[in-house]
Amino acid sequence: MSSENGHGEGGAGGDGAPPEQLALIRESVRRAKVPRAKPRTWRGAALAEELPVARVLVDKGVLHLDRYFDYAVPAELDADAQPGVRVRVRFGAGRGRVREGRREGGGLVDGFLVERLAESDYAGPLAALAQVVSPERVLSTELLGLARAVADRYAGSLADVLQLAVPPRSARAEQRPSPAPLPPPSAPETGSWARYEHGGAFLAALASGASPRAVWNALPGPGWSEEVARAVAATLASGRGALVVVPDGRAAARVDAALTGVLGEGRHALLTADAGPEKRYGQWLAVRRGAVRAVVGTRAAMFAPVRDLGLLVIWDDGDDSHSEQHAPQPHARDVLLLRAAQDGCAFLMGGWSCTVEGAQLVETGWARPLVAAREQVRHAAPLVRTVGDQDLARDEAARAARLPTLAWQAVREGLRHGPVLVQVPRRGYVPRMACAACRAPARCRHCSGPLEARDGGELSCGWCGREESAWHCPECGGFRLRAQVVGARRTAEELGRAFPAVPVRTSGREQVLDTVPGTPALVVSTPGAEPVAEGGYAAALLLDGWAMLGRPDLRAGEDALRRWIAAASLVRPQGDGGTVVVVAEPTLRPVQALVRWDPVGHAVRELAERAELGFPPVSRMAAVAGTGEAVAAFLGAVELPREAEVLGPVPLPVPPAGRARRPGAPPPGEQWERALVRVPPGRGSALASALKTAQAARMARGGNGGGASSAVWVRIDPPDIG
Repeated sequence: MSSENGHGEGGAGGDGAPPEQLALIRESVRRAKVPRAKPRTWRGAALAEELPVARVLVDKGVLHLDRYFDYAVPAELDADAQPGVRVRVRFGAGRGRVREGRREGGGLVDGFLVERLAESDYAGPLAALAQVVSPERVLSTELLGLARAVADRYAGSLADVLQLAVPPRSARAEQRPSPAPLPPPSAPETGSWARYEHGGAFLAALASGASPRAVWNALPGPGWSEEVARAVAATLASGRGALVVVPDGRAAARVDAALTGVLGEGRHALLTADAGPEKRYGQWLAVRRGAVRAVVGTRAAMFAPVRDLGLLVIWDDGDDSHSEQHAPQPHARDVLLLRAAQDGCAFLMGGWSCTVEGAQLVETGWARPLVAAREQVRHAAPLVRTVGDQDLARDEAARAARLPTLAWQAVREGLRHGPVLVQVPRRGYVPRMACAACRAPARCRHCSGPLEARDGGELSCGWCGREESAWHCPECGGFRLRAQVVGARRTAEELGRAFPAVPVRTSGREQVLDTVPGTPALVVSTPGAEPVAEGGYAAALLLDGWAMLGRPDLRAGEDALRRWIAAASLVRPQGDGGTVVVVAEPTLRPVQALVRWDPVGHAVRELAERAELGFPPVSRMAAVAGTGEAVAAFLGAVELPREAEVLGPVPLPVPPAGRARRPGAPPPGEQWERALVRVPPGRGSALASALKTAQAARMARGGNGGGASSAVWVRIDPPDIG
C-alpha cells in the first residue's frame, strides 16, 4: 500500500481514524516491505561496488591464526571501511552456515582492516564486516610493517604486537580535534654537545636532514636530558619527527622538561602509562595525525607513529625496563633498530655506561662512537676509590655499620658538604659459585654456563645440566669454590645507627624519590631508584659489590658497572670534592672500569669474550621452558637449523607460593625445565621461524591449551640466560 491509495475521508477503513495516524500506518507498512539486513550479518545487503573485499587482521593473538582473513564489505560501510580502521567481525563460523550468500555464526571479535581488494583468494562465501568501530585510521602501512618485523623476529603473532603498538580506543579522545601542527623550529645551538669530540657535527647533520647513527657515551651529570632535547630540536628543524624512549617515568619527566625548555610548549608529546587511557590515547592520536612531531616516553612509546621519522633515541638501553613483559616480549632497543633500518632515519643510543650491544654496533660499523675526550671525562667524573672485603673497620662506629674505614671516612666527610648516596643491592639474588681465590665466576667447560651446587651436592651447569667433578679456575688455577655474596642485610638501619644525628631517606620499590634537597642527609637507595640531589651528591657509597657481580646472569659484570656508573654520575665532579667508594674487589674488570671511568673499554672487552665463547649478542639464543615432558616433546618436533645447539634442559627454581607469576615463569610450587637453543650469527631469523612454526603447530593441536602442565613458553633473546 502506498500513500496515493488513501484519501482524507478514511479510505483505509471506516473507523474514523485521523488522517495523520493513517499516514503513519501506511509509512510503516511501506518500510516493512523493504528487505532489511540482519544486524551484524548484513544478510541480503548489497556489497560495495568497488573493492568489495576487506582483508582483516583478527585480534586472536595465537600463532596458528597469525594471518589475514577476507570479509565482504557492505555498501553501508563502504565509506568508513578504509585501511587502518578498527573493525568487528564474526569469527569461527562453519562452512555449512551460509545463508543468502553470507557465512554466518561465530563470535564477534575485534580486528584491523589491513587493505581493500577487488576479489578474494578464498573461493567460498565470505562473512560480512559486522561493524566499523571507528573511522579513525590508526594502523598505518609503516606501523603494520614494523609490527610484522617485530613479530617475526620474536617468534610471536602480529596481533600481539599490535596490542602493544596501538593503545585502546577512547571515543571521547577521538572526537576531540588535535591541535594544528606548529612550523619547524630553528636549529638549536650546540650547547653542551660541544663537550664531545663530534657532538657539534652530529647536531649539524641532524639539522641538515642527514641520518647519522651513533652510540653515545654521555658524560656524568644531569646534562644528558638537555642534550637529548637539542638533538630532537635539530631533527625538528629539518622538518622531520623524533622519538625518544627512556626506561622509566622519572627519566621521561626530565626529558619532557628539557624539551619544553628547548622547544617550548606544544611541540612534543609525553607517552607514559601514568597519563591514563584517555589522555594517553589523545596524545597518541595527535602524533598519528601529524599534529605533534616529537615524542618522549617509556617502552610503550617505541611504536609511536611519528610522521616523517628522522631520529630515534634510546637512553640507557641496558635497563631491565626496556624489555616488554607481554608477548612476544620485545626489547625497545631491538624495535628501534628495526625502525631505523625500515625508515632509514638517524639513531642515537645513549647512556652513562655502554652495553655490549652498543659496542657491537660500533664494531660492525653500523654506528659511530660519540664520546668525549679523556680531559672532559676527568673534569666531569668524581673520584672513585675501591675497598676490598679484606679491609675491616678499625673503630667501633665503623664496625657497627659494617663499613671499611675508607668508606666510613668518605661518608663522614661528604656529610659536611651535602647529601651522601648509599646504593644497596636488591634482595633476593640467587648465589652461584666463584673461585675462592680470585672470585672469577665458575663456568662450565662444555658450554661456559654458570656452575651451581644444588642442595650442597655435586657441581652442575645451570645451562646444559652437565655435572662438573674436576673444576679448576682458568684464571688463577685454584680449586676451591665459594658462594657469592647475597643481599644487603639491613644496611639502611645500620647506617642510621652509625650516624644518629643525620636524617636518612630511602628510595626503593615501595617509594621512589625523584629529587632530594642539597642539605646533608643519608640517601639509601636500591639500584635504579637513586633520586637526583640538588647540586649533586657530595659522596656516594656503593655497597656489597659481590651481590651484584655474583648474580646468576651473563650480564652480571656489565649490569653492575652500569648501575654503579648511574649512581656515580649523580655525584659532584672530582674538582668539587665528589668522591665515590665502591666496596668490591679492586682487581675485577668492572671495578677497574669504574675507577678509570671507561665503560666503553669494558664493553669492547666483554664483546670480544662473548664472540670467542659464542655468547649473545654475537650469537642468538632462545629459551624453551615448560614441564620436562612438554619441553622434550617440543624439542623433538621442532625442525631447528642444522647449526643450532641445544643446551639443557635444566630444572628451573621452583617459585614460592604467594608471589605474582611473571609471563613464562612456572606456576608457584611447580617444577619446570628450560632449554637454551643457540645459533651462530646470521641464523637468528631461521631459529625464530622454526620455533614459531613448531609452536603454531602445537597450538593448533591444542598443546598449549591444556593448562600449565602442557604449556611451552618460547622466548627469543631472553635477558636472563644465566
